[in-house]
Amino acid sequence: MLIRGRVAGLGAVVTGLLYAAMAAGAAHAAATDTAFTIGNYPVDATAANAVAAKERALADGKQAAFRSLLKRLVPVTSYKRISKLANVKAADLIDGVSVRSERNSSTQYIANLDFAFQPSAVRTLLQREGIPFVDLPAPAVVLVPVYAAPPAGQGAAPAALTQAAGQKAWTDAWKGLDVVHALAPVKLQALKPAVHSDTLQLMTRDGDGGGLRIATAEYASELVLFVLAEPDLGSMKLNVTLMGRDAVGQFALKRSYRFQADDFGYTTELAALIALGTLEGRWKALKARPAVGGGTAGAQPLQSVQLTIQFSTLREWESIRQQIADTPGVEDLLVAGQSGRAVDLAVRFPGGGVQLANSLASQGLDIREVGGTWIVRGGG
Repeated sequence: MLIRGRVAGLGAVVTGLLYAAMAAGAAHAAATDTAFTIGNYPVDATAANAVAAKERALADGKQAAFRSLLKRLVPVTSYKRISKLANVKAADLIDGVSVRSERNSSTQYIANLDFAFQPSAVRTLLQREGIPFVDLPAPAVVLVPVYAAPPAGQGAAPAALTQAAGQKAWTDAWKGLDVVHALAPVKLQALKPAVHSDTLQLMTRDGDGGGLRIATAEYASELVLFVLAEPDLGSMKLNVTLMGRDAVGQFALKRSYRFQADDFGYTTELAALIALGTLEGRWKALKARPAVGGGTAGAQPLQSVQLTIQFSTLREWESIRQQIADTPGVEDLLVAGQSGRAVDLAVRFPGGGVQLANSLASQGLDIREVGGTWIVRGGG
């Protein structure tokens, strides 16, 4: 009886451990699979009647959401491979569709939907086509949208750009994004009173982590990002600065967007979308680590390289950008700013700027160093 009792007790322990392992595995899979849902996706279609309009909106929405999913999972350096999946029917990969909001008329259907894709089916598809992807989300980051109205010296600000209206537009832009299912998920929080403007300025200074330490303490998190939006009435540009620490590390990055006062909401939505894509791009560059083909550059440590791309037409800019992105060894390509016909890029490359310059020059690009920045032009 004693032996039987011990065996029974051991069996209970083993069973408990199995259940715990299964639960842990299920929790890990659920955490990984969150990236396969495209949430709060807008759809809009018009047809002869309401039923046909809804069917068209769902069909078009599934395909568009699938393209968004691919861009979420696939590193930017492999985007060109996505074209191989142009004929894939997204409906065959859908696990479910849920409605967040919808409205319709006799001929139009408008809605915001969540498209959940089948994780195993999408993974199998990408693996079969040899397309690299990252599906493990980064640790969530506390993200604080901050708006600064134009100073009085720039004249009276339009109603849309006042402090209250601008802060609401900037915050709403982030709330409209699918920040929960993103590959770099964020938790939106408001600016705390203890974090003053001088604290934010500290965070933008090279090598000064004082401001970040203050912010980290206020939000009780090691991962805190501030996204500061500052409209400039003189140039009619919205300057957006990301500063703080994400899952990859501490950084500060600034971009500018042209805007019109009567459509300021659109600019804030675009800026927020690109900023979230930047965070996802940083995480994918860290986790993907694609193999470096050819040469010995891959044996050298990755180093940051600052590039300025000079171009005459948008087509030339896109061609040069794609050429750099496709260069074996280039990682973490980020657009850091734009002015006229020049775009600043930040990349990482094995061996640093000289090695990258040699690689780009061998592809016919004109590249030279000026003050620590590499100037790149087309070779034509």
